[in-house]
Amino acid sequence: MERIYLDNNATTIVDPVVKEAMDPFYCQMYGNPNSLHSFGTEVHPYMKIALDRLYSGINARDEDDILITSCATESNNTVIKGIYYSLIRTGRKSQVITTQVEHPCVANSCRFLESLGTDVVYLPVNEDGIVTPEILREYINPDKTALVSIMWANNETGLIFPIKELCKVTHENGALFHTDAVQAIGKIPVNVQETGVDFLSFSGHKFHARKGVGGLYVRKGTDLPTFMHGGEQMASRRAGTIDVPGFIGMGLAMELAVRNLEYEATEVRRLRDKLEDAILSLKDVLVVGRREIRTPNTILASIRGVEGEALIWDLNRSGVAASTGSACASESLESNPTFVAMCISDELAHTGIRLSLSRFTTEEEIDRSILVIRQSIERLRNISSR
Repeated sequence: MERIYLDNNATTIVDPVVKEAMDPFYCQMYGNPNSLHSFGTEVHPYMKIALDRLYSGINARDEDDILITSCATESNNTVIKGIYYSLIRTGRKSQVITTQVEHPCVANSCRFLESLGTDVVYLPVNEDGIVTPEILREYINPDKTALVSIMWANNETGLIFPIKELCKVTHENGALFHTDAVQAIGKIPVNVQETGVDFLSFSGHKFHARKGVGGLYVRKGTDLPTFMHGGEQMASRRAGTIDVPGFIGMGLAMELAVRNLEYEATEVRRLRDKLEDAILSLKDVLVVGRREIRTPNTILASIRGVEGEALIWDLNRSGVAASTGSACASESLESNPTFVAMCISDELAHTGIRLSLSRFTTEEEIDRSILVIRQSIERLRNISSR
């Protein structure tokens, strides 16, 4: 049976070009880059190229820092817990602001800060499913707020948040701004100079690099304590031997992702819209978020009379991979947090189905998926009506 992958917001295929670029660093140039002998030093030029590609991909300045981490979860924890130690525990500020629809690694890090006595504000979203500058202004406090952490694009809906404007409000009130850009890179332009963010997290496996490697952008002059202590790697800002193959692959993947942004905005969007139109042609189907403010690859749909979990299992039997939302929360059967935050009616399914494409998705796969999804919905509705 032919399998079709429509869960690219969870992870992506490693681009074959990226895999080829990583291969020499497993069994040929495998030295520890911190070693002084040739096995270590011979990888340095390739690491510099990879780092330059990351800087260019998000338009960072030479004087800014990009730390290579294991994933965006580590990057997000580094920022949120680092700000606790630098600004909150010291008594300079007392509050962190985030949103009701953040990824679990941000939400749970903030809950951990709450257990330590930090005042955490979870911003509501508006009727479009995003946080606006006006909403942020209602809650931010120049005397209390240390950090505002708001995702660039939502992992479930694909909704894009107005990061530049939110960052402006944050800085006007004397706070630092962090964005989890995991679902933005490779789908829409990401420019740290234009937006002015202080911290930005990303993860390679979301844009066709390997799992287990990510990054954290830190604007020059921003106070951020070391999260992982040990050796002197990365100027002692993040200890631990760098994953050289993953780092080099992520640099190339970033370059390819930026190079393919126009394809994402046109062809991937066209295929997404084709799939979405087919789903919306069915009775009692809701897709969350207006297309024009979503990433070009994402659909979050709720179908009356069909539970999201039941639908993804039925689709899986027919060879189509989808999800109900964040893969990091896949074991939870609680109501979708986006639906709760947007007050989506309980008359629809409490869990939606998320379909997310990539530049490797084909027209034939979309045509086949449309047929399978229609058949699955009809089958499950017939079962539930008995």
